[in-house]
Amino acid sequence: MISHRFVRLALGGVLCLAAPAQPAVTYYKQIAPILLEHCAPCHRPGESGPFSLLTYADAKRHARDIVSVTARRYMPPWPPEAGAGEFSGDLRLSDAQIRSIADWVRAGAQAGQVADAPPARTFAPGWQLGTPDLIVKAPKAFALPLEGPDVFWNFILTPPISKTRYVKAVEVRPGNPRVVHHANVMVDRTHSARTAEKVAGEGFPGMDVSLETDSFEPESHFLFWKPGSRPPVEPDGMAWSLKPGDDLVLNVHMQPSGRTEQVQPSVGLYFGEKAPDRYPMLVKLENDRALDIPPGTQDFLISEDFRLPLDVDVLAVYPHAHYLGKVLEGYATLPDGSRQPLIRIPEWNIQWQSVYRYRKPLFLPKGTVVSMRFRYDNSAANPRNPNSPPRRVVNGNQSTDEMGHLWLQLLPLGAGDQRAVLQEALMRHRLEKYSDDSAAHLSLGSLLLARKDSGAAIIQFREVLRINPGQPQALNNLGAALEAEGKVDDAVAQFRRALNMQPNYTNARYNLANALAAQGKLEEAAVNFRLVLVATPEDRNSSEQLSAVLLRIGNAAMSEGRYEMAADSYSELVKLDGGNADLHNNFGTILAKLGNLKGAMDQFEAALKANPGHPSARRNLEQIRSKLAPR
Repeated sequence: MISHRFVRLALGGVLCLAAPAQPAVTYYKQIAPILLEHCAPCHRPGESGPFSLLTYADAKRHARDIVSVTARRYMPPWPPEAGAGEFSGDLRLSDAQIRSIADWVRAGAQAGQVADAPPARTFAPGWQLGTPDLIVKAPKAFALPLEGPDVFWNFILTPPISKTRYVKAVEVRPGNPRVVHHANVMVDRTHSARTAEKVAGEGFPGMDVSLETDSFEPESHFLFWKPGSRPPVEPDGMAWSLKPGDDLVLNVHMQPSGRTEQVQPSVGLYFGEKAPDRYPMLVKLENDRALDIPPGTQDFLISEDFRLPLDVDVLAVYPHAHYLGKVLEGYATLPDGSRQPLIRIPEWNIQWQSVYRYRKPLFLPKGTVVSMRFRYDNSAANPRNPNSPPRRVVNGNQSTDEMGHLWLQLLPLGAGDQRAVLQEALMRHRLEKYSDDSAAHLSLGSLLLARKDSGAAIIQFREVLRINPGQPQALNNLGAALEAEGKVDDAVAQFRRALNMQPNYTNARYNLANALAAQGKLEEAAVNFRLVLVATPEDRNSSEQLSAVLLRIGNAAMSEGRYEMAADSYSELVKLDGGNADLHNNFGTILAKLGNLKGAMDQFEAALKANPGHPSARRNLEQIRSKLAPR
């Protein structure tokens, strides 16, 4: 209804004044700013949107569709409920913006004056953060079928680095943006994902991937990518470490397009120079074993609560369910009883899952209880139900299974690295729920071992092996704990068992080599250090340890007059540490005793090149030259 203003006349009459005409909504003045800000990041050439929305002609062509999807808040996709968390990158349209779009179309989708157009927005082609410091490409392309259900595929990439780098940002180029919906990057330090590949380099299927670890190093960062989003750059002091030999597992969600597509993604890494001094940690709330949803159930609830053992800042949140998810909610109950919302998604759609980063860190004091409440709809009324008719659905990693995880990125507060306090509380909480959880026992044992509580760690590792006797990581860690207790023979037995289970297990091989050296079995120790270096040629620790073993072998042989054996050791030593003048000098002395004067002279010269003031090498060289001088 049009509102009018009335003026009462002196004689009691009433004069009706028509309402002032409202200016027409035009594309250039009102609509272009909305579309450029909220839609164009995806709806532009080369990106994931099915059509471009950069020009007036584009917008007018799709005007009625734009009205429909914005009125239903289907587009732009922003599932979190307003008021339940303040997040950066909020794409949500205001009610006024949605009305403007509807009014514009209703009035004929007029262009208006070009002079009213907003400043042109430029989008960086290719890498959004500029050229990466290192680009790693999937070894082989994946052939996406022309039709069928969504595909979740895992590519394994190994960055070629020779020293630890500090990663401040990660960006994914999908290789085929038309069919890639989103991707997650995970760091695999133990190469456990490789065991899932049938053919090396091809990758493997799976929506959710669990990676094994044999040390206390909890996950720290959300490395999540989706089309149209600018990758976050970690704040100063919060880069994460990438070590030589680490694998990156790229978990990619793809959607068939109606034709066979090739997908070969790349990951761009941006390095910083500063080592981290602030250590966030990813905390998962879940109740997977409660996920057993009967067919036809419209409102199935799972819940989980965890009490924080220390003060934290919440940096980001990632709720995750599959196709039956309906309402996903996370909140915190503070020690005073008040409730702080973390996130609430009233209409979950796996198509729009994302990591949500808080505009400002959200402080939660020690004693706060963080909670998840996830509801599922396994009825025929759920349009996203993958089963028709509905069937029983339980927890699992495949897309037709179900899952309920609320991930929080927490920054523990307090002096030093407080992650161990949080991790121990999490693992003990988990073991209260699932006493047979071998992964939780392994994680807790690794934490205790890092804390040098080897006796308590041994109890946890033995529990892992009671539940899962063939667990290589538990065997290796048990060996490390036994060695810390002085039980070297028992430790060697565990390392050997781990390698029987997994011959390419580099950490166990390194630990075995060290333990053999401690037993005095130097030749076998050297063999195992060499095998480690074959797998990880840039491993400086292994190179130094091999040098120490070879030096012991060489010196012992030299003192016993076994000069050929000593020469073999020193020949390898000078290759490992070519700048060590003492090694060259000793090797020259051994060669001289064997009568190889030319070889001895070369080694003395190499010693003087490394250290021109080395007195023994100079004296030895002069003696050799005098012997070789013509008479």
